[in-house]
Amino acid sequence: MRLLFGFVGGHGHFEPLLPIARAAAQAGHEVAFTGRPGMVPAILAAGFVGFPTGQAGGDGDSRRPLLEFNAEREDQVLREGFARHHAAERAAALITLCADWQPDVIVCDEVDFGSMIAAEKLGLPYASVLVIASGAFVRPEVVAEPLNHVRVAYGLAPDPDLKMLSRYLILSPFPPRYRDLAFPLPRTAHSLRPMILEAPPAASLPVWVAALPDQPTLYFTLGTVFNRESGDLFTRVINGIRDLPINLIVTIGSQIDPAEFGPQPDNVHIERYIPQTLLFPHCDLVISHGGSGSVIGSLAHGLPSILLPMGADQGLNAACCERLGVGQVVDAVTCTSETIRQVVIQVLETPSYRHAAERMRDEIQALPGVDHALRLIEQLGNDKRPITSI
Repeated sequence: MRLLFGFVGGHGHFEPLLPIARAAAQAGHEVAFTGRPGMVPAILAAGFVGFPTGQAGGDGDSRRPLLEFNAEREDQVLREGFARHHAAERAAALITLCADWQPDVIVCDEVDFGSMIAAEKLGLPYASVLVIASGAFVRPEVVAEPLNHVRVAYGLAPDPDLKMLSRYLILSPFPPRYRDLAFPLPRTAHSLRPMILEAPPAASLPVWVAALPDQPTLYFTLGTVFNRESGDLFTRVINGIRDLPINLIVTIGSQIDPAEFGPQPDNVHIERYIPQTLLFPHCDLVISHGGSGSVIGSLAHGLPSILLPMGADQGLNAACCERLGVGQVVDAVTCTSETIRQVVIQVLETPSYRHAAERMRDEIQALPGVDHALRLIEQLGNDKRPITSI
């Protein structure tokens, strides 16, 4: 079976697809990926054929100031960027690509609307992989109008209820209890264990991790996009907690120089990158921007969080974490170093946060894994009809 994996955006949209693609390749299926040109090197490095679709571009390496969280601005990015511009651009590119490569099934991330439109135009079954954990970000009132405009341009009937998004199969790699209660999963959705990307074979933890003192270890990350638009947030957090009796591990991304933060005490380690799957088992608390990958990865290891949402779906994740009692939310713009310090002390000294996170971990471990996801995709390719979970 030929499986074409499509994604729009960067690593946060690409990496959730990788475990399924690897399982498919190991099972003997022919697998290829398609994404924007700037992501093709990452596709090739992962060992897959990569077809560039869409225009070059991305997030760039420039640093940008920290902006106040604005839900309306994030909705506009989703509506005009993903549902209008990227959907039209990628639909055209995918139709051309599919005519040449001829996949049996398209598997795409949940906001790669262009892949879905191309699949509907070509009569191909398709599965979408959820990458936004709360379920409250992609809403009809935000994306229906531009998506229907694109659909009509390709000769498809209007779809005001967005049935396209759940037509055949949805793979939801998140615990059901995490999802926003106002946005239940559709009938074609199947919950799975989070498909957390394994560390590359050559990757290893720095040797100093094994020698850390016997005290709480905190991990601080602002992701791979928002790290560059965080203003002085890294500095505020580090300065607020570095003199506590903790081990602090900070990853800042490849575009930022650790030297810019100056000398640090021995208990603070600032690195460009450490694989989270290797690091999480050594941690007691995660401080993050609230991206779906970081939050769900933390919960998969039973770790509570302190969340500093800045954009995208991060505010929604913060609300879910508060509802579940697995962490506290801090305003990224207005918080001071002292604010961070006090919240860290409170979360570390309040067992209920850890206990709630461990309950989520247990729920995650009870879900079916990537092999189940592959069986569903194989069934979709063979039967070419919706696969319901009821």
